[in-house]
Amino acid sequence: METTDNRLLLEECGGKHRVRISVDRGGTFTDCVGIFPVEPTAKDPSGERVVVVKLLSEDPTHYSDAPREGIRRILEIATGRPHPRDALLATENIESIRMGTTVATNALLERKGEPCALVVTLGFRDLLKIGNQARPKIFDLSISKPDVLYQHVVQIDERVTLVGYAMDPRPAAQNQSDETNVVVGRSGEHVRILKTPEWATVRKQLQQVFDTGIRSVAVCLMHAYTFTAHEEEIGRIASEIGFTHVTLSSQLSPRIKIVPRAHSATADAYLTPGIRRYVDGFASGFDAGFGDIRIDFMQSDGGLAPVEHFSGLRAILSGPAAGVVGYAVTSYSESEKISLVGFDMGGTSTDVSRFGGEFEHVFETTTAGVTIQAPQLDINTVAAGGGSRLFFRNGLMVVGPESAGAFPGPACYRNGGPLCITDANLLLGRLRVEHFPHIFGPSEDQPLDMNATRALFEQLVADINAEMRARHTAESAYQNKSVEEIALGFLQVANETMCRPIRTLTEARGHNVQNHSLACFGGAGGQHACAVAVNLGIRRVFVHRLASVLSAYGLGLSEVVHEEQSPAAAIWSNEAQQPLLARLEKLSRVGCRKLISQGFLDSQIRVQRFLNMRYDGTDTSIMVPESTIGDYQLRFESMHQREFGFVLRNRRIIVDDLRARVTGTLSKVKSGQVYDELKSLQCRELCEPNTHPAFVDTVSVYFQGGYRPTAVLKLGLLNPGDVVRGPAIVLDCNSAVLVEPNWVATVTSTQLVLDNTPVTTLDVSTHHISTEIDPIHLSVLANRFMSIAEQMGRTLEKTSVSTNIKERLDFSCALFDQHGNLVANAPHIPVHLGSMSHAVKFQLDRFSEDLQEGDVILVNHPQAGGTHLPDITIISPVFHDSRIIFFVASRGHHADIGGISPGSMPPNSRELFQEGASSMGMKIVDRGEFQEEAVRHMLLEEPAQYPECSGTRNYRDVLSDLKAQIAANHRGIALLSQLCAEYGLEVVQEYMAHIQHTAEAAVRLLLKETRVKHPTGQLSGHDFMDDGSKISLHVDISEDGSALFDFTGTSPEIYGNTNAPPSVTH
Repeated sequence: METTDNRLLLEECGGKHRVRISVDRGGTFTDCVGIFPVEPTAKDPSGERVVVVKLLSEDPTHYSDAPREGIRRILEIATGRPHPRDALLATENIESIRMGTTVATNALLERKGEPCALVVTLGFRDLLKIGNQARPKIFDLSISKPDVLYQHVVQIDERVTLVGYAMDPRPAAQNQSDETNVVVGRSGEHVRILKTPEWATVRKQLQQVFDTGIRSVAVCLMHAYTFTAHEEEIGRIASEIGFTHVTLSSQLSPRIKIVPRAHSATADAYLTPGIRRYVDGFASGFDAGFGDIRIDFMQSDGGLAPVEHFSGLRAILSGPAAGVVGYAVTSYSESEKISLVGFDMGGTSTDVSRFGGEFEHVFETTTAGVTIQAPQLDINTVAAGGGSRLFFRNGLMVVGPESAGAFPGPACYRNGGPLCITDANLLLGRLRVEHFPHIFGPSEDQPLDMNATRALFEQLVADINAEMRARHTAESAYQNKSVEEIALGFLQVANETMCRPIRTLTEARGHNVQNHSLACFGGAGGQHACAVAVNLGIRRVFVHRLASVLSAYGLGLSEVVHEEQSPAAAIWSNEAQQPLLARLEKLSRVGCRKLISQGFLDSQIRVQRFLNMRYDGTDTSIMVPESTIGDYQLRFESMHQREFGFVLRNRRIIVDDLRARVTGTLSKVKSGQVYDELKSLQCRELCEPNTHPAFVDTVSVYFQGGYRPTAVLKLGLLNPGDVVRGPAIVLDCNSAVLVEPNWVATVTSTQLVLDNTPVTTLDVSTHHISTEIDPIHLSVLANRFMSIAEQMGRTLEKTSVSTNIKERLDFSCALFDQHGNLVANAPHIPVHLGSMSHAVKFQLDRFSEDLQEGDVILVNHPQAGGTHLPDITIISPVFHDSRIIFFVASRGHHADIGGISPGSMPPNSRELFQEGASSMGMKIVDRGEFQEEAVRHMLLEEPAQYPECSGTRNYRDVLSDLKAQIAANHRGIALLSQLCAEYGLEVVQEYMAHIQHTAEAAVRLLLKETRVKHPTGQLSGHDFMDDGSKISLHVDISEDGSALFDFTGTSPEIYGNTNAPPSVTH
């Protein structure tokens, strides 16, 4: 527990509800921040003090509820009076309590929510078991689908359907007004009621569920987003029967798409009763005045909700969302407008986010196998934290995703744990044993165990050196690595791993990451902030004085939010604009009235209006905010161009939803004050840190090149204006910040601001390394190569328009060396993994000397390295000094390339031409010029020459997706060029070869291990196709790890479409 001041409340404030408390209840620790008035002083005229309390979230031997215990301790400090644990907590001095909690998240992850039932339209009982086509672990050989959340399903014999097309709200030609069973839904669509439920039967069905003991129910019917009457009546009956919680999807998430709507309704019914019980239990420890205190809970969208309106569905990212608010308010300036990347590194994972003046939300996410349809802050999580384990696998240094957790924890925790990132920081001197809490060992009074860490590292380093020496023909070719070099190498791999999601949030969405500042918080982030910033080319890092508890502090800065949403299903036009805006204004007024009823004044309320818009024929919508010029279409096109890289001219724009986000502000904090303070500070560098009161010690810390003397300073004793030049370690009570060489840290009243000097920016050839294989550089570059392939994939996903590529993600992107051999293939589609190289090599032989800079090749023929015809491969050679140095390629499954039937993969095709257009290889781009006429001929005219066949029936979308593949390749070329600028072409090419040799060694090792299990080295098996065709395989594994795969005995190729081309067989 830390207190910044122990002076009591002003006497006249006693009993006047003046203590503001924020609590972030995490999985391991609960952080509490209390703010209360004190006597102003000349040094600090604010008249307020901040108290921080950090305690274990579970400690039943000392307290029953961690947040309530934290509040008790804060009240004792603020009032100077004891508050016994065995008595109800007095509330007379509490002004407000704001909480973020992982209760809902943990219940979802551990499947420990409320037993509930799902009420759904007849025929859809397995809707959520079937789900959608998402394949998040497509390379996993043992898929385990998460269990559904409900225990019972009630099928309601009802059915409604939309009249005409769903995207046409005006099907006047059908004259629905004359039909008594047709009504207008709230989206404006006409709905035909085909079957109304027998309400007596519904009551009987629900009573049967109630009699089993279930008290929570979720209702989700077909088209209920627009037609709500049946759901509402079912909800009324369920309440009459006695169900204590009823969730209606039409009220919770009135949006099209029944699968996420049903998931969301079920999740709410599963989680909210537990939230209610937790709140009731929390409240039971306070006196009768608890009801007079303002209690707000943090939602996943970064806004607070009164306790009575808080639901489990909106609590999934409660804690991380508060951290985003914390750094956004304290580190973003409206005048400077420098965007921020949030970097929250904890014990098991790292959360990254972005703030550029407005919170960035996503509206459909999947957590623990459940698709949630609700606004959430866009926070990406990577499995790299202080407890992430360190491995040497298949010649590569690997960090995570496995974690040592809180127990046993890292090796230094004295519980027999494995090596982790924390151990690497300890070994290198970045964590100091003498300044870390002595809470380890059987009596919980011992320091970190450096000996255990060093012993495990020495064994690991011996194994790494032995394996690397074995790969070299000459003993002198490999220089043994020291323990420190390997430990630093693992940190470099970890840093690169954490950079990948940051690039996803920024560069992959049209933002230059170098134009951002890094806002670092969380217990472990300060040790990695400088290194991560250097990798990204970021020049400034903000570390708040309360960085270790910034989520709790951010709660105190958050706004109360109420959202209203309504479906629209309208086509954007001049005629539709005014009715849509009128509906939007009506939603805004409803939201304002909600906040006024909570006690907010008009001056404290702000309204943000949005239209959820997309292009006709696509499935990716953008939540478009109201702009100053009031033209939603221009704003939509601008956002679409920035995020996806294109706009679709002459394509209708659909408005799916209307949204009004109404916020009420209670905080008095002005955002971005740190910038104003930096401009006015009189800075003074600590030339002799050992003479400063904040000085603690000078220690040796290992950096690139060796140990360096490093000053250790206490942040609490540094004054605003003090400037600390790295290397240095700045200690807080709950964390440590490493100021690396060539960085300077400026102290302000609220933050530690770290600035990078030009020496370490990533300009040309920053990394001067040998071409000889090195385990550290091999691991880092392997991450970089994979990151490039992944960014190519994200570019393709963004810029494509078809559902197959943009939604189902049926594509692959890869890098190849100058000979067409695979280097890195992002984990997209397994069948593409080994086959794309055949297509690249075929074209290299086919075009030979005819490839020029700016050429791009299209191929899909099975004899030319293709799989099946809908999989079109786009190949781009990368040139340097008029010679090919690499290839990049992308392969995408196109929905319709012609043939005998619409769509792809006709089940009855026997001849290749029946699947549609084919090419053995053609230049789709010739020296930078797109060959649209040739593409049109291939897709439209050639397939139509065959009997009963047609050209593509959706030429416009296929053409757009081909251009998206070209854009993905272009992105790969740019990133490879940047990599060559950093390391040099020779190093990049040599390490591509090293990675290929490492992959070969890993496969040989696997085969050798298989041979040990089967001493003869002989493996055989067979299976049969549906038509009786036999597939036989005999594998003969040699002692050196090579193997012969013999398909003798397999049936000859069939007259059908299930034959495997050579590239797939390989």
